[in-house]
Amino acid sequence: MAASSRSGSSQTPNSKKFWLLGGGILLVIALYTGGWFYAASALKTTVLKAITPRDQAGVTGECSDIEFRGYPFRIGLFCSKIDVDDNVNGVSATFGALRSAAQVYAPSHIVWELDSPAEIRTTNGLSVSAQWANLQASLTTRLQGIDHSSTVIEGLKATAISSYTGQTISFDAARTEIHLRQNGADLDGAISVQDAETAIKDWPQLLPKLSASVDLTIVGKAGLIDGSDPNGLNGSAGELRRIVADIGDGKVMTLTGPFSFDEQGFLSGKFKLEIERLGPWGDSLKQAFPDLASTVNMATKMLKALAGGRDKVSVDLVVDRGNATVSGFIPLGQIPPI
Repeated sequence: MAASSRSGSSQTPNSKKFWLLGGGILLVIALYTGGWFYAASALKTTVLKAITPRDQAGVTGECSDIEFRGYPFRIGLFCSKIDVDDNVNGVSATFGALRSAAQVYAPSHIVWELDSPAEIRTTNGLSVSAQWANLQASLTTRLQGIDHSSTVIEGLKATAISSYTGQTISFDAARTEIHLRQNGADLDGAISVQDAETAIKDWPQLLPKLSASVDLTIVGKAGLIDGSDPNGLNGSAGELRRIVADIGDGKVMTLTGPFSFDEQGFLSGKFKLEIERLGPWGDSLKQAFPDLASTVNMATKMLKALAGGRDKVSVDLVVDRGNATVSGFIPLGQIPPI
């Protein structure tokens, strides 16, 4: 009897340890599962901000047929369609299926894919439709929002139609890259297109296919990357480090310089414009606008005179609230506000 009693009492502490261990494991699993679904919800919010960078009342984004996948080691979000409504600015948009994922050990690094088609409509009569072969993107978040993002689009074909003017503009590009990052309070941006072509209905073809790149910084506008800056580009300033347009055969145009936008969205800036192979550039413009051949010839002669007869020209391009001039006195035309 004494031996039996001792045996029963010796099992009690082991049983308690077993139940404590089991309860601890269940608690950890419950906490992990709750954290996983919280991270999945945060993933949805972050990706929608990347697609439609707005952070204000009246702007909503919805995922249709939403599914969370990848538990327990990956955080995945899948939607059959994305719908966005901006009641403040009168803009609505729809996109195709969305697939996004992040690793549990690195939830701040998110990769996602978005399928076409895309349809964007505004209350001022503008509609944009777009198709692409492949759109892949990645972004990294931090406490202040999206730290940096990269987007690559293959085979982009877009068409913009204005119901007010009846004008149609089409844009094709074999490859488009968009890279944005917060640099302290500033926003750094780099955009490039390869084999791009723009066509305007009932207008002659402006230029042959070209490749172009833009590298710039916008001061104090880091929040534009995720919509936390509600003011947009109005009232901003920055530095255009380089815009390069290349239409082949050595015909390259480069633009650099500081710029600013006033509160009404008009551009001002002092830029350095460099044109290589000025003569062939003029020939391309005359083919596009035969009615302006005499004007193009006069402009080409004038620019060559400024360059001392050379075929590579460097001139100052001055823009004052949208009014563009060469060296401040030769008018080029009016640039509309953004």
